[in-house]
Parts: sequence; structure tokens; C-alpha cells
Amino acid sequence: MSKDANTQRMEKIVSLCKRRGFIFQSSEIYGGLNGFWDYGPLGVELKRNLKDFWWRRNVRERDDMVGMDGSIIMNRAVWKASGHEETFSDPMVDCRNCKGRHREDQLPEKDGAKYCPNCGSRDLTPPRAFNLMFKSYAGPVESEDNLVYLRPETAQAMFVQFKNILDTSRKKLPFGIAQIGKAFRNEINPRNYTFRSREFEQMEIEYFCHAKDGLRLTDYWLEERLKFYEDIGIPRSKIRVHDIPAEERAFYSKKTYDLEYEFPFGLSELEGIAYRTDYDLSKHIEHSGKPLEYFDDVTRERFVPHVVEPSAGVDRTALALICEAFDEETVTDEEGKSEVRTVLRFHPRMAPVKCGVFPLLKNKPELVAKAKEIVALLRPHMAVAYDEAAAIGKRYRRQDEIGTPFCVTVDFDTIGENGPEKKDTVTLRERDSMQQVRIPVADLKNWLLEKIS
Repeated sequence: MSKDANTQRMEKIVSLCKRRGFIFQSSEIYGGLNGFWDYGPLGVELKRNLKDFWWRRNVRERDDMVGMDGSIIMNRAVWKASGHEETFSDPMVDCRNCKGRHREDQLPEKDGAKYCPNCGSRDLTPPRAFNLMFKSYAGPVESEDNLVYLRPETAQAMFVQFKNILDTSRKKLPFGIAQIGKAFRNEINPRNYTFRSREFEQMEIEYFCHAKDGLRLTDYWLEERLKFYEDIGIPRSKIRVHDIPAEERAFYSKKTYDLEYEFPFGLSELEGIAYRTDYDLSKHIEHSGKPLEYFDDVTRERFVPHVVEPSAGVDRTALALICEAFDEETVTDEEGKSEVRTVLRFHPRMAPVKCGVFPLLKNKPELVAKAKEIVALLRPHMAVAYDEAAAIGKRYRRQDEIGTPFCVTVDFDTIGENGPEKKDTVTLRERDSMQQVRIPVADLKNWLLEKIS
């Protein structure tokens, strides 16, 4: 796909997300705030489905994983020990011509010289370190003693609580701690819609192990994460596994894989899987003076565990799901008229709404009553949308555009007006093929639950 086509595709996706209530610019009525986004009714359902499935797959379905929910603001000493206060920065430059501000390592380059992407000028200031952590103060006095940071990652809470979780969960190595939560980075130049934001949500695992198992488990988690993306509707063929060379990895990492997805704006990181060795726990032992070692009851050995970290972004994955699902196709009706159908081909388990329920006519009380009865039947088990406005074809198109995989229509056969043979059956229409079948109302709930799960 050409660059112009990809740009147009991304513009259509952004437009659809606003129009259908997936994503809005934060504080929009006041002009917005760069790098911050709000999720609307459908966007929050998509994120909830993603997070719930991630938690189910990585915590509830495993014996070697427990969860936690750490605080966003932690003792400043945590960030000193981890190195964030001193080194968590990006190289920033200013354009002297247009006053634009950019990350120096992301500037375009021509003939060996970097230039401003806004105006093309090469008159740039020398790069200087810009710390990405948001500052605040805990307490009534804004003093150096009360300085705190909004966490730039969720991982450190899992390291500093390692001993408490080990003691209370009574897990044996290897085992993991999982967490989903917000993180904040004062990005120099947020860009690419929700991909790089200043407030974002992470899904992270710290998987603790013996040093001899670290590399093997890194490869194990690579395969597990690829399976996960397949199970939410992102094919393995669409993800590039980038084995980061030693000279590009963090100094403490013995192995790092980046999982990269081809967004319309280019190939970009979806998730990182890093073998962080014992660096983090060792740093917190050094700075806190507290024991964070593991004691092996069998070998009688005491040691600092190594850790493998699969770290994914909720917002990035949600955006990838939308980009992967977005499609436009030309369809022809029975009268030979053609139109472009916009459809989000979400995997059913990710779809914000699982089933649309329609009475064929809104002015027929029997049809409306039966449709609402079906809504009441399904709603405890899945997200359902009831719609009685406009022609049935338009209602189908509305559900296609938000990714609803199944639609149920209550018609005259349902209420027995055309004979007893089809009484208490409904028309069930599948989103991707647009094929329709009749199914008994009594079988509807179980049929849908099987398809969704």
C-alpha cells in the first residue's frame, strides 16, 4: 500500500473512532491536550475486553502467575534506585527557525544532516537530555523533600513488592507477577494518534526465574505472546519479531525481542520481551538494604532471581486491533446497486458489542416485545445493542461499522404470523460473510457464547 493510501486509511480510522465513540481528544471543548486521549463507550468496551482476556490468559489460567495493582505514585527512592531519576531521558532539540521541539534520535536525515520535519530547517540546537517523568509533590509543601513522580512504568512496583508477594503467595520459581495499570511519560513529541501518548496503560509481567533458565524462558514467552495476539485477531504473519542486537539493548539485558506491527503509519513496536537478568532486584537490594533474595528449599541455595519481562501497551494493542479490523468493501444489493461497506472485522471476543437485536418493524408491538425479551435473555452474558430505528439494512451497516459480529432480527416468522413452523426462531446474520440463518431463540444464547469464546 502506498504512503498516500496508508495516510488516507489512517485518517478514515481516526474519523471512524471519533464518529462511532471509540476515541476522543481529551479536553476537546477546550482545544484538547496533546498526548492525552479519552475512550468513549465503544473504546472502553474494546479496552476492557482486551484487558480481561489478557488477565484471563496470563493469570487465571495459570498456576505460576499472581496479580497485583501498584500505586501510581511511589517513594522517590524507588526511581533513584532504578536509575529513572538520573537516566530516564530523551535527547531533545529545538528548531531555531520554526521553534519546533523534537526528539533528536527521531529527526529525518538527508545527506548526513538532520533537519526539522516541520519546516525543513537544519538550524537546530545541540541535543540536551530531557527527563520524561512527570513531577508532583506529596503533601502541602512544594519542596524537594516532597518531590514525587507519576510512574513512567508499572514494573518497579512488582520489583519492590517481590518479597511480600513471594511470602504471601508461597510460589516457587519460576513464577510471575502480572499487572495492568496507567503509566505516564512526558513525551517531547507525542504522535501517531494514540500510539505514543503521555498517559497510557500497560499490561506487564515480571517472570522470576533461576539464571540458568532466563534465555529459555525468554523464548518461551515470545511464543506465548505471539499466540495471544493470534487469539485476539492479529495474525502471526502481521507481527515482525525483531531480535534486538546486543549493541542496541539496555546494558542489563541479555536478550530482547520487540514485536512490531505494521500500522498505517509504519512498522512500530507493539510489545517488548526483555530478559532483564537480576538487575532490578539487585538495585533495590543495594539501595533499600532489604533482602529480596529467593531461598530454594531443595538446593538450600539463596540467590537473587533473574526476570523475563513481557511488556505490552493496552492503547497500542487496542489501536492495532482497530487498524487490523478496519476494512472497506463494495457490496451490491438485490437491485444491483453498489455501495461501500465499512466494517470492523474484530475477533468476536474483542468486539465491543457482541450482538445487535432488531425488531423488523418498530410499530409492531409484538415484534418489539419479543426483541426486548431476547435482549433481556442475552444481556447478562454479553454486550448487546438494541436498535429499532431506520430500515433493517441501515441497522446492519451501523453494527458493521462498530464491529458487531452477529445481528438478530425478530420478524413475523418469529411471532408465528406465517405459520407455526418457524415460530420462536430468529434470523441471525454474520458480519463478515453477511450470511443469514434461522435459529431457535432457545438455542441463541449458547450458540452466541460458543462463537464469542
